Amino acid sequence: MNDTYAFIEAENTTHSVGFLCRLLKVARSSFYAWLAAAQTRSARQAADQALVHEITVIHVGSRQTYGVPRVHAELRRLGRRVNRKRVARLMHEHGIQGVTRRKRRFADQAGHEGQTGPGPDRPRF
Repeated sequence: MNDTYAFIEAENTTHSVGFLCRLLKVARSSFYAWLAAAQTRSARQAADQALVHEITVIHVGSRQTYGVPRVHAELRRLGRRVNRKRVARLMHEHGIQGVTRRKRRFADQAGHEGQTGPGPDRPRF
């Protein structure tokens, strides 16, 4: 939908908004609502970019070991109130991830250390 509204905005110099909305089968009020929200969207993107910079500084300062929980805790300690899910989303979008030092354990290996998994001579628990 954003592409449709952007097209209407680009073409409203040559054609009327009402004509373009009828042609593309969108409500004119929806276009104007999208247009009014453009300033809010750009402010949110700028805030996200500033937060990504802070997250990157914290992540590099931890020798690139901190994941979402520790980065979020560090932001809270610095007085920045931000949702954990937002931190997770931004870290995921920008490829920032922590280091996991634990070994992976699979469900079929619980209590069977040293075994690689079920085989023909081992029953599955």
